[in-house]
Amino acid sequence: MMLRRLIVGISGASGVIYGIRLLELLRGAGVETHLVMTRSAEVTLAHETGHKAADVRALADIAYANDDIAAAIASGSFRTDGMIVAPCSIRSLSEIATGVTAGLLTRAADVALKERRRVVLMVRETPLHAGHLQSMLRATEIGAIVYPPVPAMYAAPDSVEALIDQTLGRVLDLFDIDTGAVRRWGEDCGKTGPRATRRAIPEC
Repeated sequence: MMLRRLIVGISGASGVIYGIRLLELLRGAGVETHLVMTRSAEVTLAHETGHKAADVRALADIAYANDDIAAAIASGSFRTDGMIVAPCSIRSLSEIATGVTAGLLTRAADVALKERRRVVLMVRETPLHAGHLQSMLRATEIGAIVYPPVPAMYAAPDSVEALIDQTLGRVLDLFDIDTGAVRRWGEDCGKTGPRATRRAIPEC
């Protein structure tokens, strides 16, 4: 069996911690990760965290420069399970939606889509105007999954870290990767339904 292998893209949108934590979760799950960060992502990293770009790259099995057009992930013959862009800026979304790519991050997403692999875009922007929504629709029409990092309050998170893990755990569900980060309704918290008769599952 081929080793599970995912591409992780980190763009310059706010929420760079999603990409960092995703790499940590995938490393713990034994998934091979191929990372590409944009220059804007490095700027956001400096503003939002205490991490250095080198520290983030060290979390991945292989890291590429965004201008490396000869990178393995720029070719469809390099097999992967797909790609997650966390977070995904509106610029990256727009490039992916149109297929007019300007760097390795969006090229890798375009390649994954043409090979019919799963691509999840954690679009980080609000409020949205019609142009943003049109780009989301176009990306969805060509096969991407638009997954804004909306917190799941039903899991009763007690920290920002718990919110992040719950969201990323649900993203990884789309790839059938379970890191144990998700508190699941009807399993770990909440009741089984309005007519449930068996013993109630403990509340979150």
